[in-house]
Amino acid sequence: MSKKSVVIVGAGVAGMATAIILAKNGFDVTVFEKNSQAGGRCSQIVSNGHRFDLGATILLMPSIYREVFRTLGLNFDECFDLKDLSSIYKLYFGNGERLVISKDEALMKMQLEAMEPESFKRYKAYLKAGYEFFRDSYKNLLARNFYTLFQFANLANLMMLFRLKVYLKHQTFIRRFFKNKNLQQAFTFQNIYLGQNPLKAPALFSMLSAAEMVEGALFPVGGMGRIPSKLESVAKECGVKFVFNKIVTKIDIDGKRANQLICDDGTITKFDLFVVNSDLPYAYRNLLPDKGLSGRMEKNTYACSALVFHWGLSKPFPAFEHHNIFLSKQYKESLDAIFDHYSLSAYPSFYVHAPVRTDASAAPENEDSISVIVPIGHLNEKNHQDWEALKKGARLGVLERLKIEGFIDLEEHIKFEVCYTPQAWKSIYNVSRGSVFGSIGHQIMQMGYFRPHNRHDRYKNLYFAGGSTHPGNGVPLVLLSAKLTSERILKENHPVDIRSEEINT
Repeated sequence: MSKKSVVIVGAGVAGMATAIILAKNGFDVTVFEKNSQAGGRCSQIVSNGHRFDLGATILLMPSIYREVFRTLGLNFDECFDLKDLSSIYKLYFGNGERLVISKDEALMKMQLEAMEPESFKRYKAYLKAGYEFFRDSYKNLLARNFYTLFQFANLANLMMLFRLKVYLKHQTFIRRFFKNKNLQQAFTFQNIYLGQNPLKAPALFSMLSAAEMVEGALFPVGGMGRIPSKLESVAKECGVKFVFNKIVTKIDIDGKRANQLICDDGTITKFDLFVVNSDLPYAYRNLLPDKGLSGRMEKNTYACSALVFHWGLSKPFPAFEHHNIFLSKQYKESLDAIFDHYSLSAYPSFYVHAPVRTDASAAPENEDSISVIVPIGHLNEKNHQDWEALKKGARLGVLERLKIEGFIDLEEHIKFEVCYTPQAWKSIYNVSRGSVFGSIGHQIMQMGYFRPHNRHDRYKNLYFAGGSTHPGNGVPLVLLSAKLTSERILKENHPVDIRSEEINT
């Protein structure tokens, strides 16, 4: 009896979760990873005792994590030391107002009513509507495979899309609940989590802010990098083999099937099944012969990118919450700069992750570790982008804003800096256009059946898992992608090579 061999290209979260499911179901699984460690954009860097999460910094939609980990045979809550943040984040508005988004309803009511009378009641209604969007979309759109167009384009799903208000902009929807501009920003900026423009994203994505309030925002002690670390450990226990520092340059095709993997060192390896966890547009463009399809994919709408500064600080700054959002005083102009001009405003909005408040192990004693994420336009060859100048402008804009908000001496306490640009995201992780939030955006015509499929339409033994395929970007959906892709593989393939078994008998 011969097990079917599976290769997974990329040791990201989706790749490793897929590897675990397939290994537990009897497949012989090998993971090829171009870098020296697993985790992709969910990995970490540690320098001089300071720890930084490279990508995701907040654990949202824990219900999805729990569901996928059950599929892996694991109890999610027992795998990690999870801290439930009572204060989810602190918002600093451009006009000097501040708002702590908290699970403490008394505190929320006091703050909201001070900003807009009767707004607390409308806030509760907004959360109820948004969480209903989440539950409806999860059941009928996100957590299922669409094998044919008619499974997606039917009357029931048209009614679902109408319920999810995909025809309505989130910005228009939020005005039904709040007149105050700052409150409108407070409950729509979350679209940036997926690299979307909050002014143009569909109302469906009100589910982001609703889910974080209803289900909570968690943080695993040790950082978000604990998640890929756990997946790697479990995968190895299941017999999955990892090959690091191995750059795949081509997936060789024989007729209508993927046949073998070719690497930059000249090695050629045959496999029965192929799962690509690298960025899907990159794979079509660089690993496969589908130049026509790759060209069409280039016409998709791509998510924005980000400049990320990791700063090791020589003293703690306790005024930071764990998560901090600084919104531009020129909010619309700053978004236009990102999404229309692929650039950066002189007054950028940005996010500060300061995990020491929850997890003291993120920095040496009496010091601090913070990451500053500045959304910026993705790489665009048609627009001149001077990344050194943009990096300097972003750094200056962040530090000036922090001084205004009371962090007067922060700059002089920066021991060292590590910066990632869109160019770095593209170079290190093969992310198309350096779109760190996940390359392909979440417009409704790029979701469900219309999102790049998790199995190649021509090569029936070639599958995809990760943010660029169904259901989408962000760690929860990337985990869900692994579950859906694995379900499809198990539906369409037997783990044992029946032909070799017949020959042996």
